[in-house]
Amino acid sequence: MPWACQQYVSTLEGSETIDDEKLNKIAEALGVSVEAIKSFSDEGVINYFNTFNETDFSNSQGAFGHHDQYTFNPIEKLIEAYDENKKLYERLLESEKEKISYLEKLLKEK
Repeated sequence: MPWACQQYVSTLEGSETIDDEKLNKIAEALGVSVEAIKSFSDEGVINYFNTFNETDFSNSQGAFGHHDQYTFNPIEKLIEAYDENKKLYERLLESEKEKISYLEKLLKEK
């Protein structure tokens, strides 16, 4: 499909509007409705993935046993990683300050 090449996609991304014929082709290629594309929002996608739960077999014990439902929030994990990095850098900075202080003390003694 010539309309699915990267150059064409880049052109579409740069345009302010997309005519209905092109939008129909895009929706068909993505397997979604035109209305889904028109009502798309980044926030909606984030909310969808933040509330996604596996519900298959949730009401049965069967051979699969009990299934807990977990919600994984990637933004929370990113913030946790950022905070951990910040703490590590603060400890590294403190260690470097102590090392400099020790070296200055050695220089003064000589």
